[in-house]
Amino acid sequence: MRPDRVVLVCGTATDVGKTWVGARLLAVLRGRGLTVAARKPAQSFEVDGDGGVLGGATDAEVLGEASGERPDQVCRRSRWYPRAMAPPMAAEALGLPAFTVADLYGALAWPTRSVAVGLVETAGGVRSPQADDGDAVDFCGALRPDAVVLVADAGLGTINSVSLSMAALSTAVGDPPAAVVVLDRYDHSRELHRRNRAWLERRAGYRVLVLPGEEELLADAVAASA
Repeated sequence: MRPDRVVLVCGTATDVGKTWVGARLLAVLRGRGLTVAARKPAQSFEVDGDGGVLGGATDAEVLGEASGERPDQVCRRSRWYPRAMAPPMAAEALGLPAFTVADLYGALAWPTRSVAVGLVETAGGVRSPQADDGDAVDFCGALRPDAVVLVADAGLGTINSVSLSMAALSTAVGDPPAAVVVLDRYDHSRELHRRNRAWLERRAGYRVLVLPGEEELLADAVAASA
């Protein structure tokens, strides 16, 4: 059962804060009384010498805590890859079976109960491999989300990375009715961060929000019809 509104959270690169942004968004939506579900089609992560997850938790665990679901509901255990590579590369390195974009999409397994907002987080940047036959743009084309949240770093290089990422996404979904750029780790005291936001809004024409601080506005943007 597809949620009433499906939101794709993707990033301009790895480690830009997609999972943190997704978790904050889920928390705000739940706080408004909306039913939510989170899905991570595949996840890869680094482990220490004792087999523990570096950083303390996987993306599925963080998202599950925010959505009120078990980690293995967020991401099927068969798609957990303890190797810090793109998921299909990690599977290959571990000697595990290859998989396709269709495999990932078909295994999302939304709850049978009615869900107002379903959040799906991809791995890495928009051109990072998600499966043997496609990247996050290809997955976005299969998912056909109602809203897209593109998470980017607020510092140097963000105008280039945001513009390239949004252009790539437009090939899959055109212009989503709720496309939002989120500048993560935004510091209002830094001139570069302020100027990056202003350029992306005024020159590039994107809707730009910043975190921390504008979680409520982000929830408004993605849940308008939920």
